[in-house]
Amino acid sequence: MRSSVLLCIALAGCAPQAVQPGRSDTLAAELAGRTQGATTSCVSTFGSQNVRVVNASTVAYGQGSTIYINHLTSACPALDPYNTLIIETQGGQYCRGDHIRGLEPGAIIPGPTCFLGDWTAYKR
Repeated sequence: MRSSVLLCIALAGCAPQAVQPGRSDTLAAELAGRTQGATTSCVSTFGSQNVRVVNASTVAYGQGSTIYINHLTSACPALDPYNTLIIETQGGQYCRGDHIRGLEPGAIIPGPTCFLGDWTAYKR
């Protein structure tokens, strides 16, 4: 049974930590001092920090001292740091092939469905 997980990025307590356009922060800066680890097809949602948009084809996900980076199978035009993310999962994990969509502020119809790729761990 598929369940939808709506990740709130506009509510207090789960504000985005995304790389903001026009800022000097980049994916490289977020991963500075971290070592690339194994690549896996799924990561647990238990004990996680929020999924955040890096750019239209990349999302980041924190879990403890590890940051997981997911390069989507192709660019997703609705992914933006200011949009609400909608991820349809298969249980308690974010997995390769799960659907991800963005919902623009004020919109009622989410953007196109895109697909998660593999997750790469980066540890301190």
